[in-house]
Amino acid sequence: MPTLEIRPVQPSDRKAWQPLWDGYNAFYGRAGATALPGAVTEATWARLCDPAEAVYGFVAAREAKLVGLVHYLLHRSTTMIEPTCYLQDLFTSPEARGAGVGRALIEAVYADAAAKGAGRVYWHTHESNATARRLYDTLAEQPGFLMYRKVL
Repeated sequence: MPTLEIRPVQPSDRKAWQPLWDGYNAFYGRAGATALPGAVTEATWARLCDPAEAVYGFVAAREAKLVGLVHYLLHRSTTMIEPTCYLQDLFTSPEARGAGVGRALIEAVYADAAAKGAGRVYWHTHESNATARRLYDTLAEQPGFLMYRKVL
């Protein structure tokens, strides 16, 4: 199997990143009439490429083809002094699933968050995402919290 490269997102990745971003959003029902506004995608991309932003991204490449992405951010917490890392988006292309891409991306976030002084990494997934949850159960604990939200 060809070598998997995990590296930070680069401005030159934009064209290859877009299908992964679209696939991620489609998985969560944000496609067609419910797609994210283009301005949100543009702002997300700009933040990922701006070193002044606390929003970061890695991509996974195999034979120079992007096969996965992860986006994460650091924020303060009221329960610890160190920053906390929120892993917000994780997606592996369908043809690359089951080959360790998701695990490698999460482990890259762990390493970078630790290097940036974070004390914890956390993320959410939908309860129906059984395939991803099998992986997540090997990489982190599920503390039992439920998420509530209100769109403003």
